[in-house]
Order: sequence, then structure tokens, then C-alpha cells
Amino acid sequence: MSKRSTLPLIGILGVAVVGSTIAVATNAIRITDDQYSFFDPIVDVSTLINALYVEEADIEAMQRGAIEGMLEELNDPYTTFVPTRDTKDFSKDLTGEYVGIGAEVQIRDGWLTISSPLDGSPAWKAGVMADDRVVEIDGESTEGLTIDESIDLLTGEPNTTVTVTVERGAETLKIDIVRDHIKVQAVKGFMREGGDGEWMHLIDPSAGIGYIRLTQFTPGCAQEVKDAIEHTKRELGGDLNGLVLDLRFNPGGLLDEAIEIADLFIEEGTIVSTKGRVFEEETDRATPEGTITDLPLLVMVNGQSASASEVLSGALSDHGRAVILGTRSFGKGSVQTVRPLESGAGVLKITEQYYYLPSGRLLHRRDDSTVWGVDPTSGYFVPVTTDETIDMLRARREQEIIEHNDDSEQVDLRDTQAVLEELSDPQLSAAIRVMQHRLATGEFEPVGIEANEPDDVALAELNTLRAQEERLLRELARLDKRMQAAEQEVPTEIIANDPRDFWDDETNLEGGELVVRDAEGNIVTTLRITGNSLEAWLVDADVEKKDSAPQSGDDDS
Repeated sequence: MSKRSTLPLIGILGVAVVGSTIAVATNAIRITDDQYSFFDPIVDVSTLINALYVEEADIEAMQRGAIEGMLEELNDPYTTFVPTRDTKDFSKDLTGEYVGIGAEVQIRDGWLTISSPLDGSPAWKAGVMADDRVVEIDGESTEGLTIDESIDLLTGEPNTTVTVTVERGAETLKIDIVRDHIKVQAVKGFMREGGDGEWMHLIDPSAGIGYIRLTQFTPGCAQEVKDAIEHTKRELGGDLNGLVLDLRFNPGGLLDEAIEIADLFIEEGTIVSTKGRVFEEETDRATPEGTITDLPLLVMVNGQSASASEVLSGALSDHGRAVILGTRSFGKGSVQTVRPLESGAGVLKITEQYYYLPSGRLLHRRDDSTVWGVDPTSGYFVPVTTDETIDMLRARREQEIIEHNDDSEQVDLRDTQAVLEELSDPQLSAAIRVMQHRLATGEFEPVGIEANEPDDVALAELNTLRAQEERLLRELARLDKRMQAAEQEVPTEIIANDPRDFWDDETNLEGGELVVRDAEGNIVTTLRITGNSLEAWLVDADVEKKDSAPQSGDDDS
């Protein structure tokens, strides 16, 4: 495999994809007597298993399986059960806060390796450096450990000490690190300056253009955005002339933070509305206090911008407050609430509402959706290839690394073109060209971007789905060949008794009829068959061949 096609596996101590807009609730839902009857057959089965099953069953695993089975029927990947043992990690992922040493790590050549200490973290203060190979944690070898296993050893209680043994070149060092509360930095710039790891936000000093990359919506990130704007103003020595807000690869987080950032740029009107089956519609509106109305704004999104990212970018787009550049966002427009179970067995993250843009449009993507998420402003659709994305992520990754003694030659931060070439980011380069043109002419225009129309966004999505379908079909073809080879080793009479093989594969069903009868033999409905894919859909349905169904009175005695 070529080097270009791979990226290192990185673990950030305490950071994971949030991918949800989250609220936390503690109020219990009263269960009625009628609802208790739902559990009668589950209790019956559990009782019989505990009393009669040939081996002792894992009760906790059975409970977890029952819960996960119910949730699977909802067909909603965002409604999940988190058992008690995982709630600590879940909370860490939700808030971006944890207790540990503050370092990004990866597995390299079978050993835990420091990618970079975080700015101002205990690891940084103790002298941990990028590329340090951590061979021991409190005397335990890290060889062969997974990232999660290593993180478990490094995290702990505040003000406790963990001793890491690192190999740095020819040296072997023991470093004592005092664990502390770590808050992951959600607001980042385009490059770090010097060895102190400070992010730079003034991407074009001559034009006065700022750049802020928001990686997730963690508690307090709205204030961090405000602070970054003020810091960039001071760096410039005056007001900014334009701002690029990068929400690409931002999976979401806390809705309140997205609303607060939107309110920073929108003077009045709706920001987002939420409603669900048992919830009244609620609308969050902008307020005029503290609004920045005179700052040209361009927002970048892509297919990994989800949830709260879409609330923010969609509100700014609907109000005409920002130009949206990039590709269509993910389409995750549902709000989850974290509800602790009364039994103490864990928490349920459950989808309770959808949210809607100021225009009233649903953000969420359903299987039959023709429009979802947030599209680039007309003319600002800027797709990138897989290789371009890899190059951009690799260049971005280099900027994440903090060096104690940074002797490497750094690009001149006053030279915007040199900075953009270093970052290898076609979408960011396009955004800066657009903003420069806006400041020069007073008008937003898609300069230097290949001409495109709104239909091009839909076509790109269609082509992506076609490519996915083609990959699946190729995989199905490979599986079919393997099945045919395997069938040569299985007696014909056994193959013929396959209960999921309903009819000969050569049978042409198109134009035929499917008759459905109830238990008494009455015809419920008759369906006209319009294609030959019916068997594939019936494989997972609650049906079986009538001639292979067990007959009354049959047993295995």
C-alpha cells in the first residue's frame, strides 16, 4: 500500500467523535401498568433460561442484548445504550474534558508513541516531546497494548502521578507527570508559531483576514471563538476585514454552543427550531446585543460536518450572513438527550427531536430525503479528491505537533501564498481567494472556482452513492463466487434444504404476484412483483418456506 493512501492511527487522550447534538436530562419517565406488560415475555424467557439452560448464562450480557435488540429496531444509529462501565468515557467524549497527562498518542511499530503534547498540558510541562516512544507506564510495558489500554493507564485521578519511561533517540528517560484536568482545545488556527504551540489565526495579514477552525462543540467553545477573534484583532492592530470559519470534519456537540456562536453574527430572527413527537416546538432566536454585523464571513463545510455544525452553518446561510463553501454537509439533524436509567445500569442516549433551519427545512437525512444538511452557496461547491484530502489532512497533522525546541524552518507567516501551499488545502485556498476578492470589490463572487450549479451538488452525491453501490456489488460478486466454490464441497441434498433459498435463482418473477394470507387462510393482500430482487429482501424477513417449516408434533427426541 502506498504511503499516500494511509494516515497514522491517532488517539487523543479524552477526545472522540461526538457526532451528536446533546442535551442532558435527569427527570424520570413514569412507567404505566400497561407498559409493564411489555416486559412479561422477556421476564418469562429470562426465567426459563436461568432455571433450565444447559449452561450458566451471562445475565449482564443478556440484559445488554435485550436493550440493544430494542434499539436496533428503531433503525436510528444515534440512539444508543451506554452501560455503567462506559459512562465515564462517554462523558469524556461529550464534554471534551478528562483527567490525564494531555497528549496525543499513536501506536507506532507496536509501541505507544507521543504524537504531540497538548499546549500547556502536564505532559508538556514535564518535558514530554513529540516522537517520544513510551515503553513503560508505571513499570508496565506498552509493547502490544492498544491505544485504549494505554490511555486507561495514563488517565486517572487529578493530582496523582504517573511515571512514563520514554526512549528519545539513544536516551531512556523516566518522566513523572502529575495528572490534571484537561480540556481539549476546540478552537484552532491554521499553523502554530514557535515552540510554545500558540495557534495563529491571522491567515492574510495584508488583507486582514482571520481564520478559525472549530473542531467540535464542547462546553465554552463559543467563548473560545470570541477570544480568538479578539486575539486576532490585537495581532492585526485593528478590526478584521474578513473571517473564514472552518467547520469541516466537525461532527457536532452541544447545541447551546452552536446557538451562541450563531447569535454572535446574526442580529435577529430564528437560529434553529426543535420539535419531536412528544415535544412542543421550541425556537431559539438571535439577540442584537454583542452581534458582529460588519464582518464578512465565509463558512467551510464538508460531508463530515454534522449536527451542531449544520445548525450553525445553516442558520448563517439562511440569514444571508455567510457564504458557505465546500461540499454538502452530513445531514444529521436530530437532538439526543442523555437519560440515566433508574436501575443505575447506565444511560440511554435517545433521539427525541429533530431540528429545523430558519427557513423551516428539516436538516436530518432520511433514506428517502432528496435534500438534507447544508449545501454550499450557489457557485461555491468545491469538491476535492481522495488524494487531495489525504494531503490536506497530513499537512494539518503536521501543524498539530508541538516541539519543545522547534529548530525546523517555518514558512513565513506573512506570506499568505506560501502558507496556503504549505497547507495543501484546495478548499481553504479557494476560500481565501473569495474573501480577498470580496475585500477588493465589495462583492462575494466564486472567483477561481470551477463554474458549478446547485445541481452539481446533487450529482456529486449521486455519483458517491453509485460508487458505493458498485463497491458493494463487486463484494457481492466475490461472495457469490466463494459460495459457489463452497457449494461444491457440500452434498446437493443439504444445499436444497436451505430454508433461506426460497426458489431457483433462474426463476423470473417480474410480472408475477405475491399472495399474503393470514393464519386462517384469508387473503390479506395481493402484491404485483415488479422485479427479481424479492428473494434478497425476504431473506431477513419473518418468513420461511412452508414445506420446510416444522410440523406440529415434531420433536428431536
